[in-house]
Amino acid sequence: MAIVNSIFTWYMKKRIHQIELFKKYPLEVQDEWLHTLISSAENTEWGKFYDYKSILTAEQFKERVPLQTYDTLKPYIERMLKGEENILWPSEIKWFAKSSGTTSDRSKFIPVSEEALEECHFKGGKDMLSIYCNNQPDTQVFTGKGLVLGGSHQINQLCQDIRYGDLSAVLIKNLPIWAEYYRTPDMSIALMDNYEVKMDKMAEATIKENVTSISGVPTWTIVLAKKVLALTGKNNLLEVWPNLEVYFHGAVNFAPYREQFKQLIPSPNMYYLETYNASEGFFGIQDQPNSEELLLMLDYGIYYEFLPLDRIDDEQPKTLSLEEVELYKNYAVVISTNAGLWRYMIGDTIQFTSLAPHRIKITGRTKHFINAFGEEVIIDNAENALIKACETTQAKIRDYTACPIYFQGEEAGGHEWIIEFEHQPNDFEKFIDVLDQTLREVNSDYDAKRFKDMALRRPKVHNAPNGTFYNWMKQRGKLGGQHKVPRLANSREYVDEILNLI
Repeated sequence: MAIVNSIFTWYMKKRIHQIELFKKYPLEVQDEWLHTLISSAENTEWGKFYDYKSILTAEQFKERVPLQTYDTLKPYIERMLKGEENILWPSEIKWFAKSSGTTSDRSKFIPVSEEALEECHFKGGKDMLSIYCNNQPDTQVFTGKGLVLGGSHQINQLCQDIRYGDLSAVLIKNLPIWAEYYRTPDMSIALMDNYEVKMDKMAEATIKENVTSISGVPTWTIVLAKKVLALTGKNNLLEVWPNLEVYFHGAVNFAPYREQFKQLIPSPNMYYLETYNASEGFFGIQDQPNSEELLLMLDYGIYYEFLPLDRIDDEQPKTLSLEEVELYKNYAVVISTNAGLWRYMIGDTIQFTSLAPHRIKITGRTKHFINAFGEEVIIDNAENALIKACETTQAKIRDYTACPIYFQGEEAGGHEWIIEFEHQPNDFEKFIDVLDQTLREVNSDYDAKRFKDMALRRPKVHNAPNGTFYNWMKQRGKLGGQHKVPRLANSREYVDEILNLI
């Protein structure tokens, strides 16, 4: 295995030269990709409608093609889900990544072309390893196996040739055969739907493996770790997997989980590497040790635009290309991809922390949200759930806000709400139950995390006295029509301040 490890690490490091090239020539690489994408799709239904054949510059592309959201692309995607081809992208698309929904849908189905798999998602995974091997020249990561926490996949019944599932499951299902040898657990467990059974099976299947790396969302990684320790009677993961050396993570802010991982893996040499990977594409990798910045990956078949956050509500918002961005300003990310997402707003906001090379940090979402555990609860989800709870219990709400409750000891995480009522509910516990159940109905990711209270427990709701939010806003100097109570936040700042007033 030592020889194999040496060969793999040598091969992975060869990619570093190509990464250095796009770091040195970012504008040229992006311009080349834009023209490649446009020429590839010029004979698609979309390309013909916007006359891609006559587009010669980035400015023409921006002027001709409107900004898109999932809702505007949904009619095209629905046809693709039924097997229609050459709609948004010329190659056959058999896979769709299912992710949390929009204001009008419980789930989104993002097309994943063969090009997106190979040139974006898989390339990103390889680069993650390349960067790690380059930063850790003495790594032995390939002498053991990588524990991968994937999702589940299902067959789309609209067309037997079309499949969809969590992005992680789509990737696992399409990995080359040789990669299975270096991954654990096997696919029959990795793609199970029932997470309660799945976590038990994963713990049983991996405790005797030589695990050298773990990849997954912190939420489920902690759940699995606790099951592994309970099953083995060990005090930490290094007693189970002594050669564990790196944790690849992403999807949610890692800061609230850092101390827990230090307890689970008590080694100063443990390496943590963050990635910025979504259903729509693989965007960034933490290329510097001990840094929270992510290198923007520019040669993955994605053309980037950036919309200044203060211009997002303009009637015709103007995006910026890579050469126009500035440091430490908030931008909404807009992408055009080799899976047919054209000028697509992914909903994330970023800041550039460096322009040579282009490094970023994720600052949030274009709308208020809670995404501490991968649940991505947005304002529309919350409003629908509150309306249903009020209707059921004859309540009326004056103001509210909500935030995460992060994992504490053996307890699962959750959401904590502060609600000030105009009219009290006739059954407060019923109100909470309906709020919770409706969130599960309108948001598939929240529902998955709530399954058997494994990652998210029942919401904690405070019934705030009259005047609570008024006094809080007054204390902050935020009284007035232009100031609004923040409804959802991904940190505890607002809720903790208000709780001190109750």
